Amino acid sequence: MRRAPFFRLCNLLRQRELLRDTIHSSIEEQVAMFLLVVGHNFRFRALQPIFRRSTETISRHFGEVLYAIGELRSEMIKPPSTDIHPKIQGNRRFNPYFKDCIGALDGTHVLARVPSTMAPAFRGRKGVTTQNVLATADFDLKFTYILAGWEGSAHDALILTDALERPDGIRVPAGKYYLVDAAYAARPGFLPPYRGCRDHLREYAGGLNPRDKRELFNLRHSSLRVTVERAFGVFKNRFKIVYNKPFHPYKTQVKLVLACCILHNWILQYGNDEFVPLEDGWNPSDDEEDDPDELDQDNRSMVQIRDDLASDMWDNRGSSRV
Repeated sequence: MRRAPFFRLCNLLRQRELLRDTIHSSIEEQVAMFLLVVGHNFRFRALQPIFRRSTETISRHFGEVLYAIGELRSEMIKPPSTDIHPKIQGNRRFNPYFKDCIGALDGTHVLARVPSTMAPAFRGRKGVTTQNVLATADFDLKFTYILAGWEGSAHDALILTDALERPDGIRVPAGKYYLVDAAYAARPGFLPPYRGCRDHLREYAGGLNPRDKRELFNLRHSSLRVTVERAFGVFKNRFKIVYNKPFHPYKTQVKLVLACCILHNWILQYGNDEFVPLEDGWNPSDDEEDDPDELDQDNRSMVQIRDDLASDMWDNRGSSRV
């Protein structure tokens, strides 16, 4: 975190009385301790020679800062705007086809440390224990919804259903939708690519052109949906605590994911930095595998919307870049 967002965050926490200066430790020092832990996955004892504080003091300040940042959730993780985003409005490949798109949704796995009795439920396809985190992101790479805490073995579609049923869950405005990958079924508010044909950006890296309307739709769909993967890339590059096994209790691990997402959005208010990957040359990951057997049945209305968009793109493909 650069100086400007750091000191403004400290001033905000001071003004809101979410943190207070003590005789021996200022708010700036408390926040710095927290950022070193989440940014580098430092253990508390590793901070002792830096701040010359006991592990008990560092642990206490860490918990206080974690709570204070969590109190900023409602204003830092907000639903996306329903206006057409400039990324879509200013690009003939996306406008008017995706004018009703308000962002992208996906899940990612964050390494978790849990008791051995719980490990089987948290062990995913790669054999390590993780928590499955669902997120939506807008085209500025800011998170607009976060649901953390699910076991690593849980299927993405199940977690999305839970997010929709929660009182504080995802709400999609009428007529709008999120872009999702092929692991999700087509349903009102969520538009996946066609299955069974090329859909990843790297599959066109060799200069191959789409052969039909389905492949053209998938290419442009992937070009927009990669936004949420780039957001996850920034998130994991910036906060090493979610990239390495943490040493905190599991409930704290879940709160840390949310706190890091809040900090991610806070930092992006002050412009991009070295942690933000360039859009050109970004390659989607292969971390997730689609499981058609676990998919719900596609909603006919969303399938029809996808077919109409694909047909319009294919008919007008000569007027814009692929």
